[in-house]
Amino acid sequence: MRSTLERPPAHVCSAFGGLDDGCEPLPGSTAWRCGDLVLKPVTDKAKTLWTARALDYIAEPGLRVAKPVGSSDGRWIVGGWTASRFVAGTPGHRGDESVLAAVKLHRATLGLPRPDFLAARRDIDAIADRVAWAELEVPLEETKGGRWFEVLAGARRPIRLPSQVAHGELLAGLLFDGDAAPGLVDFVPYYRPGEYGAAIVAVDALAWGGATRELLERWAHLPEWPQLLLRAVLFRLASNALNPRSTQASLDGLRVAAREVSGVL
Repeated sequence: MRSTLERPPAHVCSAFGGLDDGCEPLPGSTAWRCGDLVLKPVTDKAKTLWTARALDYIAEPGLRVAKPVGSSDGRWIVGGWTASRFVAGTPGHRGDESVLAAVKLHRATLGLPRPDFLAARRDIDAIADRVAWAELEVPLEETKGGRWFEVLAGARRPIRLPSQVAHGELLAGLLFDGDAAPGLVDFVPYYRPGEYGAAIVAVDALAWGGATRELLERWAHLPEWPQLLLRAVLFRLASNALNPRSTQASLDGLRVAAREVSGVL
């Protein structure tokens, strides 16, 4: 595994058109900023290549997208590193702005095909997503969210919306810089209705961003909104229950979200 302090080699910087002597690590990340470029070490080649193509595909004036940068010979990956344009800003839990960003993003990604690597995913969140959508059954620790999952799961009803690429971690991944449009620097794909991504944003804002039920009500015009909110909170509850490193604070937030979502079903 790469060290978080590993610096991109000079030949990698040069291949992407950056200057090695100006690189500095980005806080809380394995990425490095080199002037107008951000260089990231690659841990999953298939996902990295898909993300580069997805971000390159997005054309949405309401989002500042960290567009991928190809090397001088056209590659997205060089020496185990990938590059994108730097997008200014810091993470922030702006509930309505983030839900709106999700709506805009998923309208902009309607034409993206299902990523081939999704079927092979076996990480905790991938399993939790399938459990939330009743495609898989696994035991869930009751004291870590399983009990709430059991209580809410009976309210699931069929959702008649087409599936598409949907972002599953948008609230944590958006960057805000004053009044500028939200910045998008990564894409965590699932293949569900597009509005599911907005529902996950809303649930995350309730659980950990200080939002209230009014946020859910302001977006109630979105199709199948109550059922998508239900899937989103089931997804987070299942993930929390399956994660051996989940915390009491994360469960406390999810309890808040679960109560608010149950009130709009």
